[in-house]
Amino acid sequence: MKIEWRKQYKNLYLPKTKPEIIETDEMAYIVIEGEGSPDSLQFSQAVEALYALSYSLKMAPKKGYNIDGYQAYTVFPLEGVWCLNKEGIKMNAKGISANDLRDYYMFKMMIRQPEFTTKSLFEDIKKNAYKKKKNESILKAEYKRIKEPMSCQMMHIGPYKTEPKTFKIMEDFVIKEGYSRKEKYHKEIYISDPRKVAPDKMKTVLRFELKKEVL
Repeated sequence: MKIEWRKQYKNLYLPKTKPEIIETDEMAYIVIEGEGSPDSLQFSQAVEALYALSYSLKMAPKKGYNIDGYQAYTVFPLEGVWCLNKEGIKMNAKGISANDLRDYYMFKMMIRQPEFTTKSLFEDIKKNAYKKKKNESILKAEYKRIKEPMSCQMMHIGPYKTEPKTFKIMEDFVIKEGYSRKEKYHKEIYISDPRKVAPDKMKTVLRFELKKEVL
């Protein structure tokens, strides 16, 4: 059976437009970390590298790789964990909006991989992908297994600049549930391609980590 994230993992990638509390299993990812604006060359090269590696893994059997348990699958969507660097945190504390501090962003971009992939397979694919693409970000990529902590998630509809409104809805919800937002960093899962979808119709899953409030 083909692995299709829109069907088998709908709860993680197509949640409702209202907040909910979730816990996830440990999952495999290809990860690239960096710093700077989403408009920067470094960021675009990181995203390009992630897709190059992910599609190389998907096509590996056609390149002669014998992978135990291999199933056909749809490449998972791009995800990113975002926060401000130290200088950005100071400026934000003085009242400057995070939307105006894009050059001070730190990011951890990633694409989930099927469970039958392995680190040794990834390292082999990585060498070949770099030879073909010559993208330096490929060399920074790592294969990691990550288990997210208990989080609040919600589907955000609209442009990225209006995300604070959705975060406010989420923060109010978790307080009523006896939790609070643990950190300002957050995860975004990009369901829509901004090159193809109008800003007011874009879909982005938002998540942040929770901590239990002590009464």
